Formats: sequence, structure tokens, C-alpha cells
Amino acid sequence: MQTKVLHTNIYIVTAIVVTMFFSCKNNFKEVQQIGVLQNQPIGEAKNINLKYTEAEDSIGRVIANLESPKMLDYSNRDFSFSEFPDGLRLSLYDENNQKNIVLADYGIVYNATDLIDLQGNVILITPQKDSLFAEQLYYDQKNEWLFTNLPVQLKSATANNGHGDIFDSDTKFKNYTILEGRGDMLLKD
Repeated sequence: MQTKVLHTNIYIVTAIVVTMFFSCKNNFKEVQQIGVLQNQPIGEAKNINLKYTEAEDSIGRVIANLESPKMLDYSNRDFSFSEFPDGLRLSLYDENNQKNIVLADYGIVYNATDLIDLQGNVILITPQKDSLFAEQLYYDQKNEWLFTNLPVQLKSATANNGHGDIFDSDTKFKNYTILEGRGDMLLKD
């Protein structure tokens, strides 16, 4: 009798193992596709024109305008962002509707932080025809502030020309700082 129970248990275990073996399929390719889809943009827009407004006495005043031939939407990511691979033009308006224009070859807008990362041949042009040239420039939308820790060069029609490694400015380009951040450090053994 014990042999019969043992054989029955072996048959049951074998049936379960065989069932599990045949029910599992190789879905490695499906798992790979999930990773690929998560890395792809959720949307793509062409010839966009985004306006950022600020309510002022129940009238919306445009404070920034972002234009680009192409935008990729990665809002499907945990840290969502929008990418502008074909460059962009950012116009920053003051209360008198005068604008500073920022041009860049590439840009990313981080949705959670409202930070715009402008890269590649970045040029800022003021209404007074001053021009700032940089490799990279950040625009903090909440604080309406521009900054970088990479080399910049200022060509000015109204002030002294200059260059430096650190740049901070309000969007009106009225209060700006350019600092020379380079320096050699001597370390002793």
C-alpha cells in the first residue's frame, strides 16, 4: 500500500512539473520590448509654440515662449521631461514686453523642477543687442533665472565685453554676474 501511495505521489509531482514546464514560455523578447517601450517617447510634436503665462490682474501676461521644430514627450518616465533634439528658441519677456531671446541646438525641459537645460551653441540676445555665447545654459522658470558653470563670452553694445566660467542672471539681463572660475591648485604630498 505504501508503494502505491509513493507511486501516486510521484505521478502527481511529475504531472505538476510537466504542466509547469510546458506552461512557461520564453518571454525574454517581450521583457526586452517592455524596456524599449519605456525608453521611447510617449509622444512627438512638430512645430510647437508653448507659451508660459503669469496671471496679472486677471489678465495673463506671457513671460516665456518656447518654439521648436520637434518635441519628444517622455512623461512616461519617473522623472519626466520633454526633449527638443532639433533645437529651440526661447523668448523671455519682461513687464514692458521687451524680450531676451535664447537660441540653442538642443534642449530638455524637466517637468518636476521647471528647469530648462539648453545645450550647444547657446546664444542669448538682449533688446539692447548684447549677446552672450555659451556651451550650456539653464533657465529656472520658477525663479526666472539663467545660469551656467561652463565658459561664457559676452559681446556687449552697452557694457564691457567679457568672458568667464560662471554666469548668473535674471531673465531681464539687468542683474548679471560673470565670474572667472578658473584657477590652479597646488597640492602638497
